[in-house]
Amino acid sequence: MNRFGSPSEDHQPLTWFRGYPVYVTHVIMATYVASMIVTSVLMAANVAAVFNWLRFDSALVFKGQVWRFLSYGLWNPPSINFAINMLFLTIYGREVEKFFGRATFVRFYVLLYLMTPVAFSIFGIWWPMGWAGETGALAVFVAFATLFPGVEMMFGVLAKWAAYILVGIYTLMWLSSHNNPALISLWATVGFAYLFVRHQQDSFSLPDVPMFRRKTHLRVLRDDEVEVTSVAKTSRSDAMAEVDALLDKIATSGIGSLTNAERAKLDRARDDLKKRDSTRR
Repeated sequence: MNRFGSPSEDHQPLTWFRGYPVYVTHVIMATYVASMIVTSVLMAANVAAVFNWLRFDSALVFKGQVWRFLSYGLWNPPSINFAINMLFLTIYGREVEKFFGRATFVRFYVLLYLMTPVAFSIFGIWWPMGWAGETGALAVFVAFATLFPGVEMMFGVLAKWAAYILVGIYTLMWLSSHNNPALISLWATVGFAYLFVRHQQDSFSLPDVPMFRRKTHLRVLRDDEVEVTSVAKTSRSDAMAEVDALLDKIATSGIGSLTNAERAKLDRARDDLKKRDSTRR
């Protein structure tokens, strides 16, 4: 019903497992964990050829190997950093999904997943870049912090300040180690996450491209249609004026000052407003 946070089917779990709700976030996390296990087995078997075919490489993409836009995130060696990323993704991704709904969250995460290879392809025109492994867990937390900036985290730190601190620390880490690919991936993902949430909150709108604008077909109304429309508008304006007068009377003399006829008129106006809201939804 409402755009955000409504109890509609889109905001419900994808399924249930032994009484526990399963969201799309859990499916994404499980896919990454499975890829980490497979990666570990392949590394133990000294099979490096798979890594060479999965990782993103801007130079090879320009030669036609476009599958690397999707395969780069499937190579995940086991590490503490990977475990922390999965924790961030599961906890905060679930809250973002609950808020936006399943369809919007899937669109958000697909675009987020593509941010790193798209940014690398742009910079790859001048400097060839490569990457392998999951990206975007911190960006999911940034999306959460943008939605709920006042939520208290560990030690009472607000979510928005925790996001600032984490992004700042990682930025300094990659700058000091001259890890340009990691820095570009960081800012491409967190920047997209912030802008996506702000756009969904109607804080700004995307530019209107004239060539994609739908044409509005105008139709000349008949005289009887013009008359009916003008009469309807006049009756609605008269009804609203009467309601305004009744509200003024309540404000000055209290609701007990209304007569039975005036109460009935106010109830009809309220019911009419509810019907309009339900038809708009």
